[in-house]
Amino acid sequence: MNERVLSAKHGAAAIQQAILTRREQGQKALIPYIMAGDPDLKTTKRIVKALAEAGADVIELGMPFSDPVADGPVIQKAGERALRQGVTMKSLLQTVKEIRAELKTPIVIMTYYNLFYHYGLEAYARDAAEAGVDGLIVPDLPPEEGEEFDCFLEKQGLALIYLVAPTSTGERIQRIARLARGFIYYVSRMGVTGERADISQDLRDNLQRIRAASNLPVAVGFGVSTPEQAKIISQAADGVVMGSALVRIIEESPEFPEKAAADFLKPIADALHRSAG
Repeated sequence: MNERVLSAKHGAAAIQQAILTRREQGQKALIPYIMAGDPDLKTTKRIVKALAEAGADVIELGMPFSDPVADGPVIQKAGERALRQGVTMKSLLQTVKEIRAELKTPIVIMTYYNLFYHYGLEAYARDAAEAGVDGLIVPDLPPEEGEEFDCFLEKQGLALIYLVAPTSTGERIQRIARLARGFIYYVSRMGVTGERADISQDLRDNLQRIRAASNLPVAVGFGVSTPEQAKIISQAADGVVMGSALVRIIEESPEFPEKAAADFLKPIADALHRSAG
């Protein structure tokens, strides 16, 4: 097994421990994603708190970007709304700092490499750690090109969370296993319906390949929108990542987005946190 040893209970270690705690209890972790600044950063703070209270184990905050090549249409539109609110890297870090003053739930920032590069890689790692960020997901930064940024993040105890796809080779999985901290994010393109009673063999096989390379927890991003889907998908994973469905709920609930988000998330969290035993 290839992985880095974590000791401090913050940053990458906090993410990993949050997921492993669920595993030890025979449960699964829930990792919701929302777009920061949609509809505005003050509301984002309230939504994050509501998601934590509803059962989120780790929370992903998207930083809006003008060319989000890896995002679907729902998240793209949310990013456009957030950009119109003037959200910046600095204002998002300030928001995280304010959230961290009253919330311990691990927070992961997800956005594109160009923004970190223009901010300054070392400066961002330092400022993110100071603000209370625990890790980053950078979908357009392959592991072969992430060494410099990863070194700065590791010095601050932060995780650079890499994505594994169904098409990832054994060599790519081994490389990611050597670099990974926090958890490994498996992105599946296969659909799941409410009527399905099990998960595909391909998903099981691919997760076994990842587990053969690393003992880190593995979370699956799968287009989850119901408790039933979450339970099905989590049969083979340590956690479930969900984004578009939640972002859509927030968009459709302009008066009380935090309540709508929490009401949507809670039954999914309850389904995942129900002990398998």
